[in-house]
Amino acid sequence: MKLTEKIPWLMGRLQRTLSPCLEECCATPLTKQEKHLVKVLEIIEIENHVCRGRQWPGRSPVERKAIARSYVAKALFRYVHTRDLIHELQARPNLRLICGFPQSQRLPSESTFSRAFAEFAGQGLGQVVHDSMVDQYLKKELIGHVSRDSTAITGRKKAAKKQKIVMVARKRGRPAKGEQRPPKELTRLDKQLDQEASVAIAELRNVCNRGVKKNSKGYLQSWNGFKLHADVNDTMLPLSVVLTSASVHDSQVAIPMKKMTSKKVDYCYDLMDAAYDARQIRKQSLALGHVAIIDRNPRKGEVISMSPHEAKRYNERSSCERFNGRLKEEFGGRHVMVRGPDKVMMHLMFGVVALFADQLLKLTGY
Repeated sequence: MKLTEKIPWLMGRLQRTLSPCLEECCATPLTKQEKHLVKVLEIIEIENHVCRGRQWPGRSPVERKAIARSYVAKALFRYVHTRDLIHELQARPNLRLICGFPQSQRLPSESTFSRAFAEFAGQGLGQVVHDSMVDQYLKKELIGHVSRDSTAITGRKKAAKKQKIVMVARKRGRPAKGEQRPPKELTRLDKQLDQEASVAIAELRNVCNRGVKKNSKGYLQSWNGFKLHADVNDTMLPLSVVLTSASVHDSQVAIPMKKMTSKKVDYCYDLMDAAYDARQIRKQSLALGHVAIIDRNPRKGEVISMSPHEAKRYNERSSCERFNGRLKEEFGGRHVMVRGPDKVMMHLMFGVVALFADQLLKLTGY
């Protein structure tokens, strides 16, 4: 079933079965915001991916599925702190019912929410749910352009110390007769051409450190934290998301992300800015059957302009910038209150899956 058929079918099932049952169970009519949350949760289906964990003797663990659904509501309703979410669950019976908490029982404490969040982060729940959504809604679609870019994520931890790189000086001049010199070490981009995507990403740093990059106006800005790298299609739906340290250059993530996205969907063009202008990145696009449209990096003052048809396609890259803006302003990307790369990624992934579902509903008019 294609995207244009699946969403109307899903919304029709929602209106026929789930909505009438909810209206009967709720003491007051659902608000427009609560109805939108029901649609988003129905698309995400995060409860199907929550691992219950091992049962130990004694007190039974609190239901994790309801907590996972409530974290999606936190991202959708822009609650900054977990205590704000718990307060809203206590004050709004309809929200409590939608998330799956029984009315007759007390809500879990803030510490229980935090422990559940740590479990979700350790399990990689966000990536599992997002991959499932991409496979379910975009696997059968042919995507024209994939835009690739990164955005700064401010962290709440002290920046890690820089890694010391020991440079081994190579002997200059021609080797003497019979002398054997070690081969020149491959660059990271050259290594990534033959590596699996998961292996290449595991070699990148993801600790909280200091990063510097140019903003849209050409000025340098620095921050303490991370970088979120995203592949986005023409309709602003995220296809692949990777979190690295703020100091990792954008070009170091391009090749593994191409391999990740190519396994999920079929697409034609790679759109990237001048930070990705490298021979190895263009070679990988060609090997995967894609056309790379990359803004040229002016080296030694040399400026190479795009051809008219490439420049027209390159304008579609704004979808990635709009995705970054929405994630930060509307889905909690600007307010990261957790520490550690796994928890930061989990916080961002709740926003990514909520944005994915919200954008699907906008595209189909629901």
